[in-house]
Formats: sequence, C-alpha cells, structure tokens
Amino acid sequence: MTADALPPQTVRSAPDRLLAVLAAFDHAHPALCLTDISRRAGLPLTTTHRLVGALTEWGALERDAEGVYHVGLRLWEVAALAPRGLALRQVALPYLEDLYEATHENVQLAVRDGREVVYIEWLSGRSAVGVHIRVGARWPLHATGVGLALLANSGQPFQEAYCEGPLAAFTPYTIADPARLRRELAEVRRSGVAVSSRQITEDALSVAAPIPGRDGGVIAAVSIVVPHATAQVPALIPAVRLAARGISRALGWQPEAR
Repeated sequence: MTADALPPQTVRSAPDRLLAVLAAFDHAHPALCLTDISRRAGLPLTTTHRLVGALTEWGALERDAEGVYHVGLRLWEVAALAPRGLALRQVALPYLEDLYEATHENVQLAVRDGREVVYIEWLSGRSAVGVHIRVGARWPLHATGVGLALLANSGQPFQEAYCEGPLAAFTPYTIADPARLRRELAEVRRSGVAVSSRQITEDALSVAAPIPGRDGGVIAAVSIVVPHATAQVPALIPAVRLAARGISRALGWQPEAR
C-alpha cells in the first residue's frame, strides 16, 4: 500500500526518489498533479518536477491537457515482460474462459507477492456476485481463496512467519486466528483446494486451486467466486481443479513424469 505522504527523510538515493514518484500512483490515485506527487512521494516540489520530467520523457508517466499525470504505456511494456504477469495470463486465459463459460461466475488468476496476493486476470459474470477485485489489486493472503491456495503451498518458514500475524479482519468470518489459519492451510494441502467463505464480503464464497509451474512448484492460483447463499462447493471443485491442471500442463508441468 502506498502511504498518503511519505516523510522526506525516508527517501535518500536517486533510485529511491524515482521509485517514490512512481509509488505515489495506486488504484486509489491513478491521476495526480505535480503537487500531489510531491506530497505523496515525500519530496520537495523542485525535485519532484525534475524527476517527473525525466520519467515523462522516458514514457513512464504521461501528462494530459490539464497538466495531470498518469502512468505511461512504457511501464506497461516493461511489466509485460514479467513471467508472472502478462506471459502467465496469456497461457492461462483459454482455461479461464472455459471455466467462465461453464459457470458464468467471477473467475480470477492470481500470484503471490510477499504477504499479499496480486490479481493478474479477472473475468466477471454479468449477474455474478460483486467482488472488490480488479487486475493489479492486492489482498492479504489469508483472506482470499487464491491467497490460501498460494500460502498453503509456500515454504514452511514463510507460512509460520505469516501465521504469527498481523492477520487483518474484513468481516466477522475472516480467518484472523493463527491456530485456525494453520488448520485451514493443512486442509488446503490435504484436499488440494481452498475454500474461502465470506472473508472479504459477507455475500461471497470462493473456491481456488494452486497452479504448479514447469518444475512442480506452485506459481499461481485460479479461483471462482460465487454467491455464498447459493454456493454448491462440491460441484465447483472439479471445474476449478480442471482449470488449474490445464494451465499447469500448458506451462510445461508433467505430473505423470513426477
């Protein structure tokens, strides 16, 4: 999460200052004037003006007719090279579309970044349950189906450190107790799927499955999100597993050989 305004003393080196300017932009602040960038980056206005000029010239930022800055397409071009971003999305998309056509519910693809899950693709059903998700959105691992699937397949030291908290709660049903989280992760490893019920919103339930990469290590997770009141979990599990396995095979995973 980007702080509303970083204290100037936290930014020292030239790379730090450049990154602070870029970090001023987030989903809540996609368009900023120069003064707002300066405040949110914790930089003097003159320094901000110089850095923003350089970033705009390179294409990392774009300035509209009103003098407001936005993230530039050059960053998208660079980000597209990330193997866990656009490349993974392109491989997974046919299987995500199959899962959507079979259910007409929200379908999600996500990867882990530290203690958070990052959504890199999302297909939304017209009449599906509303979700607080968009491409690029982040949520804590313990509070989502894809997050639980990824956390359960992370290294044991990381899992233990994560379970020690803090574990943010978003509804009364969010798993915020370390002992309960450990039991949930054990069940995910046993069953091969994660079920997250009413953790972010009280009307939604998600079923997720991990996606092994070429070497068998889990690199992503796929999920389907449905209304909690009408969820038929046993019927959803095979469809989500099939999508996860299809993506894994497309990535080069060969379970039979292992």
